[in-house]
Amino acid sequence: MPDGSVVSVATRDRWRARVEPFARGFGRLGLTPNALTVLGFGISGVAAITAGLQWWIAAGVISMGGAAFDMFDGALARATGTASVFGAFLDSTLDRWGEAVVYIGIVAGGFAAGDSLTVILAALAMSAAFMVSYARAKAESLGFKGEVGIAPRPERIVILGVGLILAGITRGPANGPWLQIALAAIAALSSITVVQRILHVRAQASQSEVSH
Repeated sequence: MPDGSVVSVATRDRWRARVEPFARGFGRLGLTPNALTVLGFGISGVAAITAGLQWWIAAGVISMGGAAFDMFDGALARATGTASVFGAFLDSTLDRWGEAVVYIGIVAGGFAAGDSLTVILAALAMSAAFMVSYARAKAESLGFKGEVGIAPRPERIVILGVGLILAGITRGPANGPWLQIALAAIAALSSITVVQRILHVRAQASQSEVSH
């Protein structure tokens, strides 16, 4: 895995190929890639609301469903030759925003349950996840490759979704430990990913300086 991610590049490519027929189906319904991007963001908003209501299973299922549109919009753009700079910008922006609102929903749900540990862990997970995205964006703005590390967005979405679903199933004290475990894992793995990206950019910068 050259990029250091838990999921290999080859596996991601296979999944992209599998979702393309579904993406084309959305296109035949008249939906554009940008429309799918906005729809995915709307689904993330619904997931946030269900998390705020402590409907953890629904929040987990819906949040992962919304994240699936992150594959559909790109697949449709590639399949129809309608990829654009604005579409890429919109996709990246709403992905980050959608991820944020889900964490805010979890904070609200944890606060309503009197579960301060979940609130703190959700805040830590959100801040670490955003640093992952920022590190990549800043690296690429400087001309370096930044998409490396063990916990990019798809991995974080899966970890969070599973944690939410298990929290709803167990319903132990303070909503059970699974959501807290998932949030702590996201915070830790995201922090490691940020360090990986910093080191990766440093290596590229050093190599660039040597070559010049």
